[in-house]
Amino acid sequence: MDRRSFLKNTAIGGSAAAAGTLAAPAIAQGNRTLTMVTTWGRGLAGVFDAAQRVADSINGMSDGSLTVDVKGAGELVGAFEVFDAVTAGQADMYHGADYYFVGQHPAYAFFTSVPFGMTAQELVNWYYHGDGAGFHDELGQIFGLKSFLAGNTGAQAGGWFSKEINGPEDFNGLKFRMPGLGGKALGKLGASVQNLPGSEVYQALASGAIDGTEWIGPWADEKAGFQEITKTYYTAGFHEPGAGLSIGMNREVFESLNAQQQKIVEIACAEAHQWNLAQFLANNSAALQRLQSAGVKTLEFPDSVWDAFGQASNEVHQENMGDDIYKRVYDSYMASMAASSSWIQKSDGAYTAQRDRVLG
Repeated sequence: MDRRSFLKNTAIGGSAAAAGTLAAPAIAQGNRTLTMVTTWGRGLAGVFDAAQRVADSINGMSDGSLTVDVKGAGELVGAFEVFDAVTAGQADMYHGADYYFVGQHPAYAFFTSVPFGMTAQELVNWYYHGDGAGFHDELGQIFGLKSFLAGNTGAQAGGWFSKEINGPEDFNGLKFRMPGLGGKALGKLGASVQNLPGSEVYQALASGAIDGTEWIGPWADEKAGFQEITKTYYTAGFHEPGAGLSIGMNREVFESLNAQQQKIVEIACAEAHQWNLAQFLANNSAALQRLQSAGVKTLEFPDSVWDAFGQASNEVHQENMGDDIYKRVYDSYMASMAASSSWIQKSDGAYTAQRDRVLG
């Protein structure tokens, strides 16, 4: 699918043609304003911070030649409309989790996370020193985007539940919020999977519209207030072991920047990835302690549930193998993960086990 065909087959493509004046960034006396739309409600802990970090870095490094204007979800377009808005030229760039856009192409999931996939470190190994960035760009060319990793939540929690999960059968009929391929895997266990923007999750859980939700991890979950609704929290999940966040920039806009400005965008995104990952990891442990002090019961899924997650996840991958890009990305991703994991387990894994033993 090329960009022209994509635009012809979307409603937003038609509206973009009618609103062509919105496609060009505002330029005044050498200063160019770029509009960034996001999948995050304004101020949403960690994830909106990553978007703002990218914008602040671009603004600061460009010496006034670029100004990024960040919009929260719903301020210009809805959370799940940002991809189409940027592709169509109605906004200049988006910040979000690319697995929200598996409907555009299922391979976008790999640039956030896939079930039983990469940790944050394994992801950047593949992205910067393997085929990852190249595949991200190949997908972007289909839709008229230039894409970069620009944030990471680290390992995400299994989620908040209205009841304990004792076996795979407990997912049957459960109304659960989980995007991406992880959500598709839960659907195979009989769950009624909901894909809700982050800013809508608390109300859905509080009202009973959903029976449970994953969000991110202790710090962001505490900020969201889920502990006010339920006290049952699974701290390890199968679905997002190192969730990347992305910038998708309208490719024509990116190519209209000079070489220095393009490099500024690239560096700002890479720096935001590491800064954001550290932000989540620096805050999670203390937040988990506070949640436990507030009566939250932290649990782990039994092995039978993990086994069911694994089988369902494999089925989801196999269903997408008929797509050439998906299969090539999958093969590259899994090979890189195996190579990275082998050394990390022998080095970091062995060291931390011994450190914990020695230091008690």
